[in-house]
Amino acid sequence: MSRASGATGTKTKTIPPVTSLLETAVEALGGASRPGQIRMASAVAHAIDTGEHLAVQAGTGTGKSLAYLVPAIAHAMATGKTVIVSTATIALQRQLVERDLPRLAKALKPALGSEPRFAILKGRGNYLCLNKIHAGVTEEPENALLDAFELSRTGREVTRLREWVSDTETGDRDDLTPGVSDRAWKQVSVSARECLGANNCSYSEDCFAERSRIIAGQADVIVTNHAMLAIDALSPANILPEHDVVIIDEAHELTDRITAVSTAELSSASITLAARRCGKLIDEELVDDVIGAAEQFGELLNDTSDASTPRRLTRLPDGYDLALAALRDRLWKARNAIGPINQAGAPDPEAAAARSAATTSLEELHDTAVRVLGAFDDPDEANRRDVVWVAHDRFRNDTHAVLRVAPLSVGGLLRASLFAHSTVILTSATLVVGGGFDALAATWGLPAHARADDDTPQPDPAAQAVGDVTAFGLAVPSDAEDIRWRGLDAGSPFDYPRSAILYIARHLPAPGRDAIAEPIRDELRELMAAAGGRTLGLFSSMRAAKEAASIMREQTDHRILCQGDDMTSTLVREFTDDTASCLFGTLSLWQGVDVPGPSLSLVVIDRIPFPRPDDPLLAARQRAVEARGGNGFMSVAANHASLLLAQGAGRLLRSIDDRGVVAVLDSRLATARYGGYLVKSLPPFWRTTDTATVLGALRRLTA
Repeated sequence: MSRASGATGTKTKTIPPVTSLLETAVEALGGASRPGQIRMASAVAHAIDTGEHLAVQAGTGTGKSLAYLVPAIAHAMATGKTVIVSTATIALQRQLVERDLPRLAKALKPALGSEPRFAILKGRGNYLCLNKIHAGVTEEPENALLDAFELSRTGREVTRLREWVSDTETGDRDDLTPGVSDRAWKQVSVSARECLGANNCSYSEDCFAERSRIIAGQADVIVTNHAMLAIDALSPANILPEHDVVIIDEAHELTDRITAVSTAELSSASITLAARRCGKLIDEELVDDVIGAAEQFGELLNDTSDASTPRRLTRLPDGYDLALAALRDRLWKARNAIGPINQAGAPDPEAAAARSAATTSLEELHDTAVRVLGAFDDPDEANRRDVVWVAHDRFRNDTHAVLRVAPLSVGGLLRASLFAHSTVILTSATLVVGGGFDALAATWGLPAHARADDDTPQPDPAAQAVGDVTAFGLAVPSDAEDIRWRGLDAGSPFDYPRSAILYIARHLPAPGRDAIAEPIRDELRELMAAAGGRTLGLFSSMRAAKEAASIMREQTDHRILCQGDDMTSTLVREFTDDTASCLFGTLSLWQGVDVPGPSLSLVVIDRIPFPRPDDPLLAARQRAVEARGGNGFMSVAANHASLLLAQGAGRLLRSIDDRGVVAVLDSRLATARYGGYLVKSLPPFWRTTDTATVLGALRRLTA
């Protein structure tokens, strides 16, 4: 990860105090002073000054974007150093760059003496590649079973993209309306590894990606995403400009996003596609050798897997080592046969682009084969770096086996590449798990037990008794012990006990794996009737959401919208506009719905959102914790559920005037030993298990 050197960024001018700048910004933007926002901004400024990392939980309505942007801008303007702001979602990126930062920069210009500069920085694959477009390079579809209609649609989209080149100034996919499929976009874009590089590309002066990097290099604040942070951490080259402060918004998603970028896969289809990409670049016999190795590997995958469930590998099954070694050697032989990207003589953009795409595919697959072969070197599973499993991808009625490999933990990577070199601010509306910050800190690679002050929630002693959850059974490396950080709960402007009820249906049977039990259906129907519709149903699976929607459509007069019936954004808009409707769905609704006002009075959660027991990666992480003497269930499964519960419950109150009920139809939240730990991750709603009380409250709200 790139850093600001000590020789640059010396202080050049005096900047007003952060609290004064925040007051100026709030007044200019027409807002109101909020105690939580002031506390957070002061804490962020202090962390930047001292170099001590900070984790801040800031509830909805706190104004956390301003609370970290103001001290970030103050630091950048005072020192000349760049600040990186990373988010998990495109929506928040665009909000920051298109709304928050332009208004804030103008508001602070008089106090700062000049207007702060900001820019957005995305991965190279988000931009059109002029070389690929002009070279006319096309890629074979990854799935050979695509029908004629889909191929025709892809062709039309590619034609539109080629025409768009002459109209766009950014080449940014997010600026294209309407959008196109991923399949079409791949025809006109390249990854960082596929890029020829500025020195080898005929279009480097006009390159959209290079332009965005030049603009970012001149900015005081750069807005990027967690995936770019991961790429920067994993790359030997500097992807991000020099910086000394990183602010991570939506930090509860950091570990998952870093894991996703660090996950690789092998399949017979992907290897065969890479071989065919070589086309006329290498000897036909060598292409056949690679395809033959791919087919042999695919047969092994199919023989040792079950399409109904993923299979985690604790050792390489018989035959895998020989098949992977053969695959590794043939892929590297093919890669070397291609030769340099730019051949001697006159530059040929089309040939260079073809060689670059083929080389990149072969190198990635080769590196993955090497990674899998080395994944089982340590006999102790808890000490292995990677987890390997066989899964099955489905496309329509077709399934094919895939071998995946992902890091057991990303804490070491974050500790070495992020926390060791930058001051890091991590913030989200949900960071406190089980009453403290230690759960997420462990996944980030930070030592347990932040230095406490009056604003730092501490883990519940009762919860600690359930298997020492604050230690998480993780051995903290000596280099982590030197990292200093603290946690702060900035609070929320909402009066949770007066605004909302947490209802736990203690009397219901524990949910099973089969169809939704009749008592649970009856409870859901009663709650929806009392609320007059106005219900967001959050379900643990799409099957459960569709089943509940079907039943409620038959048994009630409410309009039931269900995820999958249309685009999620369209369904949310219809749910917002129709105040008597209900919306049922799964994971993306748990985290991505913002419906303030009378359209939402009841959030129903069907069951505690524990991860699937057959999730290979989480199961491996759970066993690793247990191998070190910790409680794997609490540190992995319970913490996963805690975060999702907090995110789901957070859908209810989106404005200061909102009122309603969060109803959990899983009695285990009240009866199980771990229930108290999970509840401590939720906002401090008024709590009850009495059905009549809740139905009466909902009827009064409806009236």
